[in-house]
Amino acid sequence: MTLNIGKRLREIRMERGLSQRELAKRTGVANASISQIESDRINPTVGALKRILDGIPVSLADFFDEGGRAEEQIFFCADELVEIGDRGVSFRQVGATLKNKALQFLHEKYQPGATTGKIPLSHEGEECGLILKGRLQLEVGDQKKILGPGDAYYFDSQKPHKFKNIGNEECEVVSACTPPSF
Repeated sequence: MTLNIGKRLREIRMERGLSQRELAKRTGVANASISQIESDRINPTVGALKRILDGIPVSLADFFDEGGRAEEQIFFCADELVEIGDRGVSFRQVGATLKNKALQFLHEKYQPGATTGKIPLSHEGEECGLILKGRLQLEVGDQKKILGPGDAYYFDSQKPHKFKNIGNEECEVVSACTPPSF
């Protein structure tokens, strides 16, 4: 799935009657940055896009949902997972739309050095995940841990958190959060 992030952000912002300045004030993201994202001059990190969308508010899943399917889908081929990540972090979501769903399930891949951003994420719900390969540094609140294959995590997503691949190889994770808020 390919989505023009800048165009989609502008459409959603305008649908909600928000100016770039008002959105910047709500999120702490500079007005100039929002303008550059909307004009496709820069691509935001996943963390920055999440902060901007929280100010609207709209989830990442809904942001990347371009209509979904009319009929409930039960089975998903690998090429039907919806990419909601960017810039070295791949979040492939099971299901195109998560409206009226209680769970979000992701297949994540972090390229070496890739991170969810400098500013920690925080949102309603709980998250858990299992590292399949590579090494992932996870910070939750004031705790920090490096996880490897077979290691797992489970935490309250309202605690500030961020992820970073500190290894030299791709890091692969399967994760879930409830409710879908990412």
